[in-house]
Amino acid sequence: MKALFDTVSYNCSKIVTKSYSTSFSMATKMLSKSIRQDIYNIYGFVRFADEIVDSFHNYNKEALFNSFSIDLERALQDKISLNPILNAFQYTYHKSNIDKHMVDSFMKSMRLDLHKKTYLTDKEYKEYIYGSADVIGLMCLKVFVQGNQTKYDELKECAMSLGSAFQKVNFLRDLKADYEQLERTYFPNTDLKNLDEASKINIIKDIESDFEKGLDGIKRLPIEAKFGVFMAYRYYSKLLEKLKKTPALEIKNARIRVPNYKKVELLTRSYVKYQLNLIQ
Repeated sequence: MKALFDTVSYNCSKIVTKSYSTSFSMATKMLSKSIRQDIYNIYGFVRFADEIVDSFHNYNKEALFNSFSIDLERALQDKISLNPILNAFQYTYHKSNIDKHMVDSFMKSMRLDLHKKTYLTDKEYKEYIYGSADVIGLMCLKVFVQGNQTKYDELKECAMSLGSAFQKVNFLRDLKADYEQLERTYFPNTDLKNLDEASKINIIKDIESDFEKGLDGIKRLPIEAKFGVFMAYRYYSKLLEKLKKTPALEIKNARIRVPNYKKVELLTRSYVKYQLNLIQ
């Protein structure tokens, strides 16, 4: 009854996605059924790793992460795991021919979050973002192109830019929590205690540049993936728009979010644009 266990594993990944992120879950539902489950499987894996380093403060996080890493390696090697999230991920990993260096780079960035609190140089910052965000974009792209290596090579840089943009928006949105609860600062050469409008604008300009390149890639995605990724882009663009309008002092003292009713409105407007071929 291995098939039943696999189904349970896939359902677990879907539940994790729906439970942890209403926005990502909504965007994933807009993907074709042929690729939707694989994106759930990727999200479940990256979410569990992230939860270990960000949330389990009353436990030995390093020991938990080490155990998770060992289980991950065994899952990828054996093509099965009694951890249903890893069992689901290994299926997508092999099915979509995800490169091992993507998984290793992601785990390296997550491991940094166990101890590293500040990123003082652009090099450190970019390396962290590559592992924590860019490679996730690349994993998803592997699913989207369904084995078309030419298409993957064509869209690789755009996928990385979109991943970077999403992550940087998260950094800016979560500035207060990262700094006060986790004692982390990701943006280099930025004094978060005295974040001013000039620093905020510089960060936003960098994100807008990533979004511009990412949108170019979305327009060239396979039809199975285009609307779902466009929906995620629209959500994060709206979040960035709110951050842009919010004074720097408020950003570092409160978490900016898009209300659920606005997410539904975004979905409706995005669907209209998609139907009218306005993202071609």
